[in-house]
Amino acid sequence: MPGNVDFQRPYAPDAKRAKFYVLVSAPGEQDRMNELDDYDFELPRELIAQHPLAVRSDSRLMLVNRATGEIDHSHVRDLTRWLYPGDVIVLNDSRVIPAKLVGYRTRTRGRWQGLFLRVDAATKTWEVLTKTRGTLTPGETIMVQDRGGRDSMMLRCLARTDEGHLVVIPEPIDQWTPLVDDPYTLLDQFGRIPLPPYIRDGQMVDDDVEDYQTVYAKHAGSVAAPTAGLHFTEPLLRAVKKREVEVATVTLHVGIGTFRPIATERLEDHMMHFETGELAEAECDKILAAKRTGGRVLAVGTTSVRVLESAAIHGDGSLKPWSGETDLFIRPGFKFQAIDGLMTNFHLPKSSLLVLVSALAGRDLIRRAYAEAVREEYRFFSYGDAMLIF
Repeated sequence: MPGNVDFQRPYAPDAKRAKFYVLVSAPGEQDRMNELDDYDFELPRELIAQHPLAVRSDSRLMLVNRATGEIDHSHVRDLTRWLYPGDVIVLNDSRVIPAKLVGYRTRTRGRWQGLFLRVDAATKTWEVLTKTRGTLTPGETIMVQDRGGRDSMMLRCLARTDEGHLVVIPEPIDQWTPLVDDPYTLLDQFGRIPLPPYIRDGQMVDDDVEDYQTVYAKHAGSVAAPTAGLHFTEPLLRAVKKREVEVATVTLHVGIGTFRPIATERLEDHMMHFETGELAEAECDKILAAKRTGGRVLAVGTTSVRVLESAAIHGDGSLKPWSGETDLFIRPGFKFQAIDGLMTNFHLPKSSLLVLVSALAGRDLIRRAYAEAVREEYRFFSYGDAMLIF
């Protein structure tokens, strides 16, 4: 149940800044929290959001206080009530690409689906994750159909990677329909938004093109949205800046690992997929300037956390500009060096994202928060509500 903390008090210029704590596990507790079953919970199916709210910022916002263990409730539109002048919020500006490809095998006419993963700039070949009956052989072609069901582009199979992914090269369907070289342009023309399977069984509608994208998305490359950012609107961002809160951006291109649950019984045996990220120098300077003046760093989304903490690790504990690949798996026992708080959605059971928020706030507090969210009928997952951990 919510405590007696006055979460509704507005900011006062002489108010004391909230403090943040590094939680240290008791002897034996950290090993207990390494079991995957400790991150399971039951969720009524009707609480899984199938569509976003008409106004993004009308989503509910659970307030989770790490220092006191108290939980209360508000809305995202009121986020600025818990921000102080001099704080900085960090957004992931990666843009979701229409990476889902649908079509058929030209030899058998059998239905085919694939997920674009990356392009090799030198060879212009694509790596595609695919599930289809039978084995596609080198030289075989796939006809990709656009969102209207029209034949639009050919993919010629060249090889398979060690992971079983297809290596393909796009080709025009005829001599009168040339293709552009840019893969993201082709995906914008012929691809579909790769919704997670818990949203309408992965079947997109026209509104998802806009709904499953943050309003500040900039750099194309993600196959899933950084969903905490879906709650932001232009008016909310203006309100944040009016509060004299700095807005910084990082980039982390969300990969296929976001769809995959942890399959090992112990967390230490789980291997994360690499994802590409960047903390640019100018954005790093904004964060460091806030820290120097006592401001807090609020990460919006677990993807922003992974970029910032990866940058701090590569900087030997000091936040420095960074770009590259990261397979950082944040689990209990991790020492956070970059962030003070986190705004995040409600995550799937037994997922690496649920483990991350448990590492930040403590497993027991997160379990209570999720139980409260179920009782209060919060909306879960990508199109659902959010929590603010501070």
